[in-house]
Amino acid sequence: MPVEFLVSAFVTLIVVVDPVGLVPTFLALTEGMEAVSRRRVAFSAALIAVCILTGFALGGEWLLKKLAIGLPAFRIAGGLLLFSIASEMVFGVRIARQTRTAEEAAVGNPAHIAAFPLGIPLMAGPGAITAVVLLSGRTGGNVAALLMLLGVIAAVGLTCLAAFLLAPKIGRLVGNTGNIVLSRLLGVLLAAMAVQFVLDGVRAVFA
Repeated sequence: MPVEFLVSAFVTLIVVVDPVGLVPTFLALTEGMEAVSRRRVAFSAALIAVCILTGFALGGEWLLKKLAIGLPAFRIAGGLLLFSIASEMVFGVRIARQTRTAEEAAVGNPAHIAAFPLGIPLMAGPGAITAVVLLSGRTGGNVAALLMLLGVIAAVGLTCLAAFLLAPKIGRLVGNTGNIVLSRLLGVLLAAMAVQFVLDGVRAVFA
């Protein structure tokens, strides 16, 4: 269980957040910035996203109980949401939406782009928050598994930070074509995981 959960949690979050896929958006948002300012934005965005996801990992299930929402229902709804995101990745809609969000944010105050749109909703968006709450529910109160999940969140945040700091090199290496192909492959993988979340929820309802 621990190793399987660790791998499942990491793969799910890394696919949903998609650090490499965020590189073109990061480059567009920070275009014209000095290297120091760009690094500051990268650190701030990663920290904001990690804090938000950690908060939902620790208090997401409590919030569901307060709202009288059962975990099986949330698994089904969350799985459908993740499947929607996966379909956007497969058909290329997500890249276009991220580009549009970046363009809208660029019109505003550049000093705030670490919080919006990088921290929220591109990194800690509905898909990532849903995945974290679902994964937290799978821990079943196991402290070790919950700590693993928090470690995975931190690892994904560090991966995003590394991708942002190496953004110019990654952008040249992957290119637009590579980014599109990678997004579609990860979308198929996320779709399978989303279906599994729905099946788990349905099983729990009829158990």
